[in-house]
Amino acid sequence: MTDQPDRRPNIVLILTDDHAAHAVGAYGSVVNTTPRIDEIGTNGARFDSCFVTNSLCSPSRASILTGTYSHVNGVTTLITPIDASQPTFITQLREAGYRTAIVGKWHMGEGAGHNPEGFDYWDVLVGSSGQGEYWSPRFLSARGERVEQGYATRIITDLAIDWVDALAENDDDAPWCVLICHKAPHRPWEPEPEHADRYTDPIPLPGTWDDDYATRSVSARRAAMRIAEHLSQTDLKVDPPEGLGYEELALWKYQRYMEDYLRCVASVDDQVGRVIDWLRARGDFEDTVLLYSSDQGFFLGDHGWFDKRFMYEESLRMPLLLSYPRAVAPGQVHDGIVTNVDFAPTLLELAGVAPHPRMQGRSFAGDVLGGPAAPPADGMYYRYWEHDDSSHRAPAHYGYRDHRYKLIYFYNDGLGLAGTGPLTYPAEWELYDLEADPEETRNVYGEPAYRQVREELKARMWREQHRLLDASHPSQPVPELIAAGGDGGDDSDDDGDRGADRLGEPGGAA
Repeated sequence: MTDQPDRRPNIVLILTDDHAAHAVGAYGSVVNTTPRIDEIGTNGARFDSCFVTNSLCSPSRASILTGTYSHVNGVTTLITPIDASQPTFITQLREAGYRTAIVGKWHMGEGAGHNPEGFDYWDVLVGSSGQGEYWSPRFLSARGERVEQGYATRIITDLAIDWVDALAENDDDAPWCVLICHKAPHRPWEPEPEHADRYTDPIPLPGTWDDDYATRSVSARRAAMRIAEHLSQTDLKVDPPEGLGYEELALWKYQRYMEDYLRCVASVDDQVGRVIDWLRARGDFEDTVLLYSSDQGFFLGDHGWFDKRFMYEESLRMPLLLSYPRAVAPGQVHDGIVTNVDFAPTLLELAGVAPHPRMQGRSFAGDVLGGPAAPPADGMYYRYWEHDDSSHRAPAHYGYRDHRYKLIYFYNDGLGLAGTGPLTYPAEWELYDLEADPEETRNVYGEPAYRQVREELKARMWREQHRLLDASHPSQPVPELIAAGGDGGDDSDDDGDRGADRLGEPGGAA
């Protein structure tokens, strides 16, 4: 364990959009390099089992900010805006004397009640349905809306640095927290000219490129996310060569998609390097908690797909790198399960600030500080709510993942959510043995050898779902082990009490 700090740390959270862990050098990427992002983990810790609890931009950002699951903070889909008055780790830090700011992507609604609250300074992207633009982006702040000339990834970094530097110029020596939230590498993947010559050589295909979905549910097979069929002319930006057959065209689309995606990542890496160098130049690097993450994972041709939404590994896994040299020993690799809901209580613990009682996450600060740590998580609960949307046709589902197995229940019902489809497909199950099948190509739900595992996971998922105050879908039977009062029975009364009084709070479940 390193020296205990004698000052409260500054906090920098760099959050990108759709940056898959397998496109980060520190995670063994075979398609690109990210030396400056990797530097954060080299100086601190890399988390190999960090997962999103709802693989969609707005819900993930709400969970990161509030330390709660979608059904509690109320942001279940892309079109359900946040109630910005609810408590967050930012409001807790500010009450404890921190200066706080967010710059860049917000994407949780606009207007009264939905703009950022609890920040001393906020300057966020607007337009393009909350996504913002890559070039000459529009920003909204307390002073109104304006256009900034240039490239969004650079501009966002500039604005964040300028805000912190202004604190020193005003002799404000309070600790500070800034969220640097990039649009990149989100669709439509518009890179800077500086990186236009990168990744022109053939990019390796993922091993599951030709996945035929033979053992998957109908729910998964109907998703409209295939690179071969669903990338648009807007995405590709140039016409394909004439005379290509189906397979040749699919490979051409993959190469075009990956070129632009990875070039956008390269700009992010450049700007992460600027932040690291700036912190060092200020003499603040040792005393700053610096996190790099993305709001969820992303399919990079895995299973023939792009986008996210599903509980499969490429979509579920988030990159997470953390440095805090004053207190966190370098070169750590943490394999315990953590989720985006855990970010808020972790940052608060590192800052010496109590979490709000409404927060549902587990602090993983102790895991990297070398001192007492919260009990490790046995597994994680996931729920994707946005059923059968018009663009991607991904089915509503929830599930449970532990260190070896993953259970998914496609309940296929928008539950009356605006803009989502009705119940038009039967409920379906999938089960994966991640040790025997890490690429998730063999659904073993119906195999007799996995019956006991299947039933135990159903019970564990049921218990976790109810501990977190979510409700099982009406179509899901009570698990056999719960009904029988066996080992899967609900003995989580003390845990369940943690959140019982949250329901009447802003953003809480009804």
